Order: sequence, then structure tokens, then C-alpha cells
Amino acid sequence: MTTTRSSSRPAAAARVAAALGAAALLTLAAPLAASAHVRVNPAQVDPGSYATLTFKVPTESATAGTVGLTVDLPTDTPFTSVTYQPLPGWTTVVTTSTLPEPVQLDGATVTEAPTEVTWTADPGTQVGPGEFQQFVISAGAVPETGSITLPAHQTYSDGSVVDWADETPASGEEPEFPAPVLYVEDAPPADEHGGHDMSGGADGAAVAAGDDSSSGDAGSASDSVAVGIGIGGLALGAVALVVSVVALTRRPRAAGATRPGTDGAGERR
Repeated sequence: MTTTRSSSRPAAAARVAAALGAAALLTLAAPLAASAHVRVNPAQVDPGSYATLTFKVPTESATAGTVGLTVDLPTDTPFTSVTYQPLPGWTTVVTTSTLPEPVQLDGATVTEAPTEVTWTADPGTQVGPGEFQQFVISAGAVPETGSITLPAHQTYSDGSVVDWADETPASGEEPEFPAPVLYVEDAPPADEHGGHDMSGGADGAAVAAGDDSSSGDAGSASDSVAVGIGIGGLALGAVALVVSVVALTRRPRAAGATRPGTDGAGERR
């Protein structure tokens, strides 16, 4: 009688490879997901200033590109002036509307103000998967208030829209789609991106633009690292899964098994 034995080493190797793949996918992809939020930079500005605000928009979809962005401006504490920095390949529109309620600003009654800024990609233009774009406006005068929520609505080339409009609860736990927040008299969270103060009208805005550039470069480098780590993790996970499949399908032939056309001793019949 011929006794057959199967090796457990391929199965063990498969289990180890699968575990490594899962760990890589979960651990290394997490920082990428955490960094992929629409944010406004700087996080805090001075009341009364004309601030240059940069909305940093990453494309999270793996199959569609970003082709539109709309930012809602406050109506209870409105900006009286909003201009935008031209962006090649995009059309920008600042919408001025009648306010729900008149607002007193510096002794004057304000009934109309900018309420929305929309960027629309020209045909053939998009922010592709793994990329981000910066959309820049100058807004002022910054009202005297604690903070200003600036909901953003990101449109993808497949027609889907992501609303970055969730407010952070009192617990401080970040929601899934947090709205960009501009802090004025309140202190921003410790982990909030940016933090440059801006003041001083047009000159202050010009200085702020320079600050935004350096800050944006640092943020770009940070996001690039996160993207690289995330992609590396996904690649490592894929390799590990392939190894596990190969290990499972290429088990050694059982001892004593005969090949077609041979006898039990391996001699050809």
C-alpha cells in the first residue's frame, strides 16, 4: 500500500501572505483616507481682514475625476467682498444673492452679499484620481464671529456629488464628510491644517497669498507622502494576495502518486 502525505507548509504560507496583505491594506490605506478631506487654508484669520482662502480638493474616486466645486458662503455673517484667483481650465462664478435677513455691518444695513462660489471644469479638464487641486478666493471683511462653516460640494465626472457639509459635533469626533471651517475668534483644533493669521486689507491679502503658497507646498508634500504610502500599501496587499493564491494552487504532488503511463515504481509501462 502506498501512503500519501500532503505538506502543510503551502497552506501556512498562504495564511501568512493573506494576513500580511490584509494588514497592509488596512494599515497603510488608513492615512490616505484620513487625509482626503476638502479643507480651507489657513484655518484661522483675523476679524476685519481680507483673507486669501485656499480650498484644497483631493479626488478620492478611483474611476472618476473632479469636474466641479461649489462653496457655500455665510449669509448670517456675510462677506461683503469675494473675488477669485483665475484657474486655467476652469470657469469661476461668484453668485450674489439677497440675504434671508438684513445684516448690520459697521452701521450699514446689508441686504445682498456673495453667497456662493462655483468652479466648473472646461471640457477635457478634470482633477484625476490620486490628484488634488487648489481653488483660491479672497474674502472680506472677515466678520467678528467665532467660526464660519463653508460647506463644499464636489462634483465628479460620473455625475456623483460629495457634500462636505457635516458639522463637527460637540464631542469633537470628526464626521465622515466634515465641512471646511474657517476659525476667527475661536481657536481651531490642534490637528487642523494651516494656522496663519491674515490681516490688513489688500496688502494683507497679498502677504497672505505668499503665506498660502508656502503652507500649500508643505500640505502638498504631506498629502503626496500619504498618497504614496496608500498606493504602496495597496500594491503590497495585492502582491501578498497573489502569493497566497499561488501557494494554494501549487501544492507538491503527493508522495507515491503515479504519473500517467508509469507503474507504482515510476517505471514506464
